Amino acid sequence: CKPFQEGSENKRGDLISEGQYENFELKLEWKISSQGNSGIMFRVSEEYDQPYATGPEYQVLDDANYPGEVKTENQSGSNYDLHAATGKTLKPVGEWNEARILVKGDHVEHWLNGTKVVEYELNSEDWKQRVANSKWKDFPGYGTVRKGHIDLQDHGNEVWYRNIMIQEL
Repeated sequence: CKPFQEGSENKRGDLISEGQYENFELKLEWKISSQGNSGIMFRVSEEYDQPYATGPEYQVLDDANYPGEVKTENQSGSNYDLHAATGKTLKPVGEWNEARILVKGDHVEHWLNGTKVVEYELNSEDWKQRVANSKWKDFPGYGTVRKGHIDLQDHGNEVWYRNIMIQEL
């Protein structure tokens, strides 16, 4: 991994993969600090100022203690701001959770602690409608990159990732 846009004026501390991936299975473990917020983005392009401008995000959050109201589409395991994670079992702050992201063509699955919690199709009519009705509507590159980096988000809170494994499909 390297810092996102290394050497730029971007002050974020995101870590981005050296390689780019189109079809893959990503497995890792994560834990978040109290009131913490982070995410795992994929198919990220460095052509934009921020990784979230292009890459769909597997949300990492302290669902129980995050300050303010949090929509279900913005809780852990969700496809941030678009698809809520359902049927999940989230471990408490300070304990390790297992994430799995499967991407094959336009098909995407988010798994949390062994349970599939989100499934969607990039570029489908449903996808386009959800993007048009979300915070991503003003980001023309959002979800359009076919092959891109994996990005571990720095959102200003402590977060830990370990046992990161990616397999190209």
